[in-house]
Amino acid sequence: QLARIQTDSVVEMLRELYPNLRFEIVAMSTTGDKILDTALSKIGEKSLFTKELENALERNEVDLVVHSLKDLPTSLPPGFTIGAVCKRENPLDAVVFHPKNCGKTLSLLPEKSVIGTSSLRRAAQLKKKFPQLEFRDIRGNLNTRLKKLDEKEDFSAIILAAAGLKRMGWENRIGQLLSPEDCLYAVGQGALAVEVRAKDQEILNMVSALQDADTVLCCIAERAFMKRLEGGCSVPVAVNSMLKDGQLYLTGAVYSLDGSDSLRETMQTSVNYPPQNEDGPNDDVQHIGITAKNVPGQAQEAAENLGVELASLLLSKGAKHILSVARQLNDA
Repeated sequence: QLARIQTDSVVEMLRELYPNLRFEIVAMSTTGDKILDTALSKIGEKSLFTKELENALERNEVDLVVHSLKDLPTSLPPGFTIGAVCKRENPLDAVVFHPKNCGKTLSLLPEKSVIGTSSLRRAAQLKKKFPQLEFRDIRGNLNTRLKKLDEKEDFSAIILAAAGLKRMGWENRIGQLLSPEDCLYAVGQGALAVEVRAKDQEILNMVSALQDADTVLCCIAERAFMKRLEGGCSVPVAVNSMLKDGQLYLTGAVYSLDGSDSLRETMQTSVNYPPQNEDGPNDDVQHIGITAKNVPGQAQEAAENLGVELASLLLSKGAKHILSVARQLNDA
């Protein structure tokens, strides 16, 4: 349902921009939708929510695919690109409480209360912050997870992305928003990506009208950080980014599975570049899988370099060891 709402919202924007075009929505389910009894981090497949959709794109059965950007690997298969990143919804994580805990916050829950999350990143940060709570895997789409929370007594609360709850119209269920001090968010969280065939200039030009420059620059930096760390679903990597007065700020962190070991740093760079006339051979340079036609190339480069430099700083302080231990423990 959420995937459908997200796709509808993108199509709605396109219809307003191109009233003479006819858009048809093709629904399909993916590996990630079908395997519901295993934690995401254990399945070991990089493109869990994207492969089937990309196959349809490759076969020209569809012309564009709408994803949650956080589901897209930092390296896309050859021939594909993210042609637009839409304006980001609130990227923070949210706590939804069991009805009996209404009005509480995580710190007010009784000791040994069980919190549901399928994310190693969320669990690692919150275990450290709230050692009195227990964290357990919960899978399924938003509807399923909320049903599990409300109808059983297994969980006192569950952690979800605020953006998904908002898009579903369930904002009233958010009992607590987790600030970046409590919990840094996932790379790309809250942003929608439109994936297209890289050579399809007509479609690329069409979707580039949906591009939100600030969101694109934040997400390029976040994705570059993740790629340099070789992070993914199976390790706890988290970020927080912000653009203010032409400065892009990126905070990035890595965690051990139990959160006891962590590294966190913040860096900034200027992305204040005028739009250039970028026609010519450099027309479609991709940055971490994103083709942003109407965002200055120098700004995109600066954003990418920021992510790489921040990751390199963490690696120089021992991030590789933390992540490889986390990966081994998770595989075990």
